[in-house]
Amino acid sequence: MLDLRLTRAARPAVQLRRLLVAAASAGTGFLLLSCLGYALKRPEAAGSGALRLAWCVVPVAATVYLALAVARTDPGTRPRPGLSAIGLGPARLMAVSALVTALSTTLGSLVALSLFLHLRGDLTGLPFDGAAASFLAAGKSLPLAATLTLLAVVPVVATVAVALALRPRDPRPVTRPQRRYLPFVRQAGGPAVGGRTAGGPAASGRTGEVEAAGGGGAAGEGTPAAAAPAGVIDPRFTSPSLTDKADDDKGPGDTPAGLPWAVALVAAGLTAQAYAGRTPPTPAFTFTTVPTGAGLFLLGWLLTAVGLVLAAPGLTHLCGRLLQCARPGALRLLAGRGLMAEATRIGRPLGILCAVTAAGYAVTTLYDSPGRPFGPLSALGALVVAGCAFATLLTVAVETRQGRAETTDALLRLGAPATVLRGAAALRAVALLAFFAPLTLAIAALAAFPLSR
Repeated sequence: MLDLRLTRAARPAVQLRRLLVAAASAGTGFLLLSCLGYALKRPEAAGSGALRLAWCVVPVAATVYLALAVARTDPGTRPRPGLSAIGLGPARLMAVSALVTALSTTLGSLVALSLFLHLRGDLTGLPFDGAAASFLAAGKSLPLAATLTLLAVVPVVATVAVALALRPRDPRPVTRPQRRYLPFVRQAGGPAVGGRTAGGPAASGRTGEVEAAGGGGAAGEGTPAAAAPAGVIDPRFTSPSLTDKADDDKGPGDTPAGLPWAVALVAAGLTAQAYAGRTPPTPAFTFTTVPTGAGLFLLGWLLTAVGLVLAAPGLTHLCGRLLQCARPGALRLLAGRGLMAEATRIGRPLGILCAVTAAGYAVTTLYDSPGRPFGPLSALGALVVAGCAFATLLTVAVETRQGRAETTDALLRLGAPATVLRGAAALRAVALLAFFAPLTLAIAALAAFPLSR
């Protein structure tokens, strides 16, 4: 009952984000059911039906990514002091988040099933004069197992992804025992000579015994030397932990890793598309017919999209550095440091949005001819993917705002005007738009150039 109250007592903005997840799940479920209708209508075209189903992986991934972003920003399922005492620990809150995601996506799947049955004429007759009967297999019975399996894809995948991403983790770093061969170890009685120490025989089956001498190890003080436990190495002979180094060195000045590899992937993808454009594939490339010569095109698109996603955090960090160039004032310094600190969190959704925009430009170029119109299902798929990418970016922006709430409160207590904070947020948005918009358009034009020849 308490879990239900936490879910129902959410703010309207949280409920709106959950409705967005349900809407995305409805669109994706309708696309999956339309693939089933196409397979029932044309059983002889099994290859085209399988290809349509393979294209649905993109909206499914976009919907799951949106559901994961919404689950992370849900304030009702965030661990807070005192909740563990009433039975709402991290594991229970993770289960609540997974349950909310399952309910939202299941609601969307039910809406998709209702709309699919309505357009088929199974509920109140054929609407729109039977315009949708050609690709929804109107008049043919739907297999129950296939329908339920397709409708369960998005809820199951989204719930599992949220449960894995929000599972409880131990905040303490994992320390593993270090095993090293020490040919000689300095002891209290003096250095080891020939495997024996000055204070006694060498230990058999070990590399040596480490003894701590009290009071500087001087003889005659009467303090007995205590032997270290077996398997524990004297910290004087070990290097500092890599985890501690990483924690100490973390900060806004650290550049996200992977930018050179991402640039190489984008260059490789554009090169593959340009090379494939020398011999255009025949027949024409569509969503239902992919000729054998179009494999290089698809590989180039995939490499370019992955490169954009991996390069976006580093480019966001670079954008923050550029904002602080040439003797910045308080506004530019605050905006630039904020971008550098949030580069990894904002960069990935921004890179996905740039990749979707570039792919959309290429698809628009592909379907620019009158003989290949942009059908309703293609438009629905593009709307679902683009809407999920944009909604995910806005959701991550809300998460980022929640993450720096303490910093904002501290600045307000120190006397910083609220207009300066709003101006810094607006400056960050304008800087990202001015940096990524020309870059995305340039990559989209280069990716679509082989298709326009």
